Amino acid sequence: MSLKDRLAREIALTGPMTVADFMTRCLHDPQDGYYATRPALGATGDFITAPMISQMFGELIGLWAVELWHRLGAPERVRLVEVGPGDGTLMADALRAARLAPDFLQAVDLILIEPSAPLRAAQARMLADSDVHPRWVSSLQQIETDAPVILIANEVLDCLPARQFVKTEDGWAERCVGVSDADSGGGELQFGLVRITGGFRRPDYEVEPGQTVEISDQQAVFGRDLATLLTASGGAALMIDYGRSKPEAGDTLQALKRHQKVDPLAEPGEADLTQWADFPTVQEAAVHAGAGVTGCLGQGEFLTRLGIEARADRLKSGRPDAAPVIDRQLARLTDDDQMGTLFKACAIFSPHTLVVPGFEE
Repeated sequence: MSLKDRLAREIALTGPMTVADFMTRCLHDPQDGYYATRPALGATGDFITAPMISQMFGELIGLWAVELWHRLGAPERVRLVEVGPGDGTLMADALRAARLAPDFLQAVDLILIEPSAPLRAAQARMLADSDVHPRWVSSLQQIETDAPVILIANEVLDCLPARQFVKTEDGWAERCVGVSDADSGGGELQFGLVRITGGFRRPDYEVEPGQTVEISDQQAVFGRDLATLLTASGGAALMIDYGRSKPEAGDTLQALKRHQKVDPLAEPGEADLTQWADFPTVQEAAVHAGAGVTGCLGQGEFLTRLGIEARADRLKSGRPDAAPVIDRQLARLTDDDQMGTLFKACAIFSPHTLVVPGFEE
């Protein structure tokens, strides 16, 4: 029985499923979940991430980590953590760039947080010859706090689902996944509105009838847990993702298969499902847990501050024949009409006196 059939049967028996629960099942169902069984990254897969577009992205993140380590006082031990490392490309590029600081590499305890068995295997292959060998854990809570932490989370928040609430002419309702002809025990998955049973706080910004508001408890918990870790250990977490930097309405649920948007209900488990990162929610939770936060920068501005243009020029000087490709990669990562504005960067840090590279006023 397919995941779609199993979900339809479950919904027919127990009632509509929240969008957040549906997305979690599609991504992480042990038997048929997308990340649990068939994650397909890269040009020949379902989606591509910034590290796969150009080595410059991971290299700059690696140098960012080195600079942060220096600002932490160059401790003898530091935990370099990546959450959701994909196929390991970002970390491989980061560690290669960090060879400019051999003392940093000597200090690093490399930790990868990855629930997907297929992706863990891909990461192990990618990092087999790296200067630092990784170890894997399954949660932030498993990271020791007896050394500073430098954490990277690229395109992680968009995998943490949100419930959806819709303002109607008669008030608020929750958008859920139901089944047509549920009374007869069959039918297709479909979206519908149901009475809100809890977990909803009216937004304090203007919402028009028909608009959708997304609330992600998982993203809030992630912000809280990052802050808890960093206030205990010291250090900073860099988050880069596509999403909103201010509270606003919007239905952002999407499914990608072979780089094309598809119906999220059509083939559960066969496509990657995402929702926008809600940076205000993550930052608010982190502040309440005692950490400091930076403002949000567009990815283009952040990478420019880190020196991506100089790095592109250096690469082109060594490979003039590759200059057109490097220019296209640079544009893809930084231009406003590509990833430069939609994708954003921000950091959570402790102590409050720490100045995080790239976010200096």
